[in-house]
Amino acid sequence: MKRKVLLGSFLLLTIALIAVGTISSQQEPSITVLNPAISSPMVERVPLAPRAGTLEGKTIYLVDMQWGGPDAGYSVFEEMQKWFSKNMPSVKVVLKRTQNGWMGDDPALRKEIVDKGAAGAVIGIGG
Repeated sequence: MKRKVLLGSFLLLTIALIAVGTISSQQEPSITVLNPAISSPMVERVPLAPRAGTLEGKTIYLVDMQWGGPDAGYSVFEEMQKWFSKNMPSVKVVLKRTQNGWMGDDPALRKEIVDKGAAGAVIGIGG
């Protein structure tokens, strides 16, 4: 009797495994793998602007984009301004905030930077 039960269990298990194998081979894959290689041609590379040389006697702008709010990273730019006044006093440092935050454009500020003939600008976030 035990042999018949074991044989019957073995046959049922074998049939179940065959059925599962047949079903699983017909299913869609459970994951999708993407190829990280670039399929489109690279964009044309533009060289970096030439270095300003020395900053002595020049003006630079520190522009806070207000990431995280108007006071989130402003203190970092204030510290940078203090460093310049202590270590490079001939460099004029203008500290500004963008009018429209980190997602907006500020054409007036860009125009001011160009019109004042700034040697450079550090634009970003602090903190």
